[in-house]
Amino acid sequence: MTTASARHLDYPYPRTSAELTDEMLSMPAEELAAIARHPLTVYPDTTELYYRLAREMADELRARNMRGEPTRWILPVGPKAQYPILARICNEERISWADVFAFHMDEFLDWQGRPVDPSHPFSFRGYCDRNLYQLLDPDLRPHPGNVVFPHVFDPDAFGARLRGEGGADTCYAGFGYRGHLAFNEPPSTRWHQYTAAEFAASTTRVVPLLDDTIVAHSHRVTGGYTQAIPRMAITVGMSEILSARRLHLITDGGAWKRYIVRVLLLTTEPDVLLPVTFAHDHPDVRVTVDADSIAPCALGLGS
Repeated sequence: MTTASARHLDYPYPRTSAELTDEMLSMPAEELAAIARHPLTVYPDTTELYYRLAREMADELRARNMRGEPTRWILPVGPKAQYPILARICNEERISWADVFAFHMDEFLDWQGRPVDPSHPFSFRGYCDRNLYQLLDPDLRPHPGNVVFPHVFDPDAFGARLRGEGGADTCYAGFGYRGHLAFNEPPSTRWHQYTAAEFAASTTRVVPLLDDTIVAHSHRVTGGYTQAIPRMAITVGMSEILSARRLHLITDGGAWKRYIVRVLLLTTEPDVLLPVTFAHDHPDVRVTVDADSIAPCALGLGS
């Protein structure tokens, strides 16, 4: 494991991705970690990353339980392999979820904008039920009403409930290769423009998925079969993500995340086209990656 948190005042940090140089993109991982603008932890592989993430969540939950405080999380499905490990740790160590409020970031919708059933193979709710909540011993499980997914028929209810419970203590978030958090993808039309302020203020809403998101999911899951990938989703907004008191950004993507990791760790200004850069303005953000994700970008075909 490598941990780093440093800002070199004399380093010419680029304002946006357009100013990233070939030298920055191909910089060895150790050099990048030494100048990363956000606190950074690098694990040697995803197995270690998933365990450490589960361990961190269990420790946070236990500490808040011991203080008699609720735990309010915003949670992703991606990364997701930490959840069975987290359930096992909580069962073995008798860590209760009785005072947990779990706000899940997003859920797929079908091509007509209706919610997919939890039995659908791409349902995030179904995945979390099978790989987290049903794995917890019954006496440790959260109240079903405290497991909250955004709902297409009342999107404002998600943010209202989050605010009503006191806001998120921690938002755990993966980020896509184009930097999207949840399904807050870059605007995809030339007909409408959004300022950074407008995008940062976005709330829970229904979105069509970008073509490259569909292709990426099909590449990783279905062997390139795009028809199986739902076409729409409902997503938590950037405003809810950025309202969390702590923001923990994680990637387990490997080679296809190397560019966006460098964008996140080196640039200084929020960019609507790369939404993860909005973390630059968050007061308490940290980044966790596997070693493959922070390796240098390959800028050619090689030998």
